[in-house]
Amino acid sequence: MARLRRLAGPLLSVAMLCLALWALRHLASEVSYREVARYVHGLENYRLALAVLLTAGSYGVMILYDWFGLKYIGKHLPGAQVSLISFISYAFSNALGMALLISGSIRYRFYIQAGLSTAEVAKVVVYTTLSFWLGLSALTGFTLLLVPVPPSLPLASLRLPVAIVLTLIPLLWIAGSRLLGRPLRIWRWRLSLPGTLVATRQVLVGAVDWGLAAYVLYLLMPNQVDTGFGHFLAIFVLAQIAGLISHVPGGLGVFEAVMLAGFGAEGNQGLEAPILGALAAYRLIYYFLPLFAATVVVLWREARGLRQKALLAPWFTGLLPPFFAGLTMVSGAVLLFSGATSALPARMAILRDVLPLAVLEVSHFLSSVVGMMLLILARGLQRRLDAAYVLTLVLLVLGAVLSLLKGIDYEEATLLSLLALALAPAHKLFYRRASMFTASFSWGWIIAIVAVLVCAGWLVGFSYKHVEYSNNLWWEFSFYHGGAPRALRALVGAAAVGLLFALANLIRPARPDLHLPNEDDLQRALPLIKGYTSAQGHLALTGDKTLLFDADNRAFIMYDVEGRSWVAMGDPVGEDEDARRELVWTFRDQCERAGGWPLFYQVRPEDLDLYLEVGMNFLKIGEEARVDLTGFNLDGKSKKVLRNTINKLTRDGMRMEIVPAEAVTALMPQLKKISDAWMRDKGVREKGFSLGTFDPRYLERTPMALVWQGEDLVAFANLFLCGNKEEASLDLMRHLPDGTAGVMDFLFISLMQWSKQEGYRWFNLGMAPFSGLQNRRSAPLWSRLGAMLFGRGERFYNFRGLRKYKDKFDPVWEPRYLAVPNGIALPLVFANVASLISGGLSGMVRR
Repeated sequence: MARLRRLAGPLLSVAMLCLALWALRHLASEVSYREVARYVHGLENYRLALAVLLTAGSYGVMILYDWFGLKYIGKHLPGAQVSLISFISYAFSNALGMALLISGSIRYRFYIQAGLSTAEVAKVVVYTTLSFWLGLSALTGFTLLLVPVPPSLPLASLRLPVAIVLTLIPLLWIAGSRLLGRPLRIWRWRLSLPGTLVATRQVLVGAVDWGLAAYVLYLLMPNQVDTGFGHFLAIFVLAQIAGLISHVPGGLGVFEAVMLAGFGAEGNQGLEAPILGALAAYRLIYYFLPLFAATVVVLWREARGLRQKALLAPWFTGLLPPFFAGLTMVSGAVLLFSGATSALPARMAILRDVLPLAVLEVSHFLSSVVGMMLLILARGLQRRLDAAYVLTLVLLVLGAVLSLLKGIDYEEATLLSLLALALAPAHKLFYRRASMFTASFSWGWIIAIVAVLVCAGWLVGFSYKHVEYSNNLWWEFSFYHGGAPRALRALVGAAAVGLLFALANLIRPARPDLHLPNEDDLQRALPLIKGYTSAQGHLALTGDKTLLFDADNRAFIMYDVEGRSWVAMGDPVGEDEDARRELVWTFRDQCERAGGWPLFYQVRPEDLDLYLEVGMNFLKIGEEARVDLTGFNLDGKSKKVLRNTINKLTRDGMRMEIVPAEAVTALMPQLKKISDAWMRDKGVREKGFSLGTFDPRYLERTPMALVWQGEDLVAFANLFLCGNKEEASLDLMRHLPDGTAGVMDFLFISLMQWSKQEGYRWFNLGMAPFSGLQNRRSAPLWSRLGAMLFGRGERFYNFRGLRKYKDKFDPVWEPRYLAVPNGIALPLVFANVASLISGGLSGMVRR
């Protein structure tokens, strides 16, 4: 059922696309592709220039969404930065569809880097989305009140009721704060209504934006259907609503079908081709040109950021691979669609005089094959695969050459060449040394590729519907009458490439079984643990987590699996940044192939970019206490109690001894006696995953701190010591329950003093779960829940007491996060993580 729910959205979009293509074929049954192309090429230059100017004006108005949204939440950012973010988000969301997801994701990444919180970004996204829909609702309702629509359009018979409802929605929104006087509750959500001025501004900006977008298409429409802008606007807004509701990217096919039905219902015979030509030109000017411009802007800012080492460079760098992937997919679709249509006769006449027929036929076939390969390679670019980068560069150049050879299609050759030039200097962004056959394809990607192929097939049928099909058609070769055979052969070639790639992925080796590390694995990991900057890497020595190494043994990830959750403990361990970055991708790919959720538990702020690159989000789960040993001492009034405790216990004969790992085996009987007594007194059971257990094999791998009272051993703790002296820490701590009070304070202080003398920079006291989370009304739900548990969860765990105990050592508190992918069931994830740490489901409800 979960998989069906994930597939429901993409499958519905494909179904709507197929339905729209069927409707287009029915409505344009008497139209030929050449008639459509002739109208596009015949559009006057002044019309095209005005359409471009109005498009710029429309996108300029869209910037006001973000400006006013930031003003509404009380945030101020530089105007140029806000304009850039708004333009890029709308250029991509308008062209690719799924506006809330795409524009919301872009805004999230950009605004988070600009200093906004997650809650503030969410408010801006909600504000802009509401403005977008309120403007469309107001314009549609007002237009339908004044202008009748053709009876063939959806809801035409209900024009007035629909118009009244759509008009009332923005009016009620404007007057809502005065009428209600309190926030509006919708199920679990509480929506604070804006003031009259703010709401009016929202509606007006949205209406002006939609009005400009409509006028761009109005300029391009044939004069024969011009019955006034009001009549045109009524059909336009209904077509846009249908396209948006369908969730087909850009409303492709759905928008065109409604527009054609609206104007075709007026009895305008023979005008289907000009209308389709106007719609094609509109797609190019209003969607493709801003998309291309947004990509150029991103590349320019990235290049400038690299020169100036600007703060903005990292977040542009993180966005570039997905941008290149999107443009590569568009380029592949352009080649497929070009292969499905006939070339211009004048250009074919030139080729006939300079090229053999065989070169033309081979070029046409290979260009579609290259298009299909680019669709597949786009996923590899998104995954930052170096092999995909090299192949894409080669195929873009090859596709440009083939475009010229098959029909002098210099337009698409220019597009492919520009993308190749932009991609060429970006090699450092595609650092993963992996095969394309190891890349996982989500259902969304698979459906997107299939949808492009389906559209290409429809275009073949539309372009050559006047040609009667026969088996001999496959073997006809001609300059002037070979368009249909070439298109059929090219379509089959492209489909064959996709099928072969799918089969190669299906027969690749199965995922290896998970296994706990053996002694050889732990010896491989030990140098990486010692060279790492965090002592947390020593948790790999517990042997209860699977170790995933990179190909050159430069880094590893330790993880365990509970249910669908594949939980990595901490960040990748190792000094090599490239290896650590590659391991995050490898781990995510491995999880996706197994149908699991990749999670990274207790990750550090300095490594968040590793997870942002793979599209993960973060939840703060607490704070870690680290004592700066360079300034640590027991001087001052705040340390008086600790100082007195240490002096008293030292006078009573208490001392600490550090023994190496080789000497721990002989001490094991004494250590076990203390551990058993401590567990009986506390009434607890052994934990795991993020904590060590009393396992002789584990304890014999680390040095041990022993606390003696005279000749009696009263406490112990195993030590995590980084070989680079960056950090020292301890894991398993046990003491005799009836021993002298203050023994743990003595152990901690003695260890810190010893670590300082040995030259260690930090001493890690471990994490305080849920510490530092906000319980404000504007905070995310998870933060408020965590803060509540921190303040009132003593029945289950002494969260507040643990924080208070560690605070007396004056540590630096650093946030720790859980990195999670989008679209997962968080309650189940937290249950899985808790189960791993507690040693099973029963441990979650028992101490």
